[in-house]
Amino acid sequence: MVGVIEKVLTKEDIQKASEEYKTYIKITADLSKKVLAIGGEYHADAELVLIEKFGSERRNIWGGGYNIELKQFANALINIRQPNNTSMEIIDPKARSEYLKFVTEKLSDISKLL
Repeated sequence: MVGVIEKVLTKEDIQKASEEYKTYIKITADLSKKVLAIGGEYHADAELVLIEKFGSERRNIWGGGYNIELKQFANALINIRQPNNTSMEIIDPKARSEYLKFVTEKLSDISKLL
């Protein structure tokens, strides 16, 4: 189930987000609107929520994940876009830095809530 983190991450948010994958939480962020969605079977599920609910544009949406067992952030297929980003990693240094800063701020308490 996709959940949008508008303020503070809660234990309930994590439980909903890990329904599809017990040890991995998908993270999808609109860097322009500063909106974060977690969960879903695919990043595209969260991308659709951001587009429909917040008017997000695909060019501003980036994804990753959080491995609950390893306590590590990961890259995502949603980041592969022609011609500018041909990798699961966010290639643009500015976008990558902005994504990591935004996600780590929003999810700073994730390990405490698990």
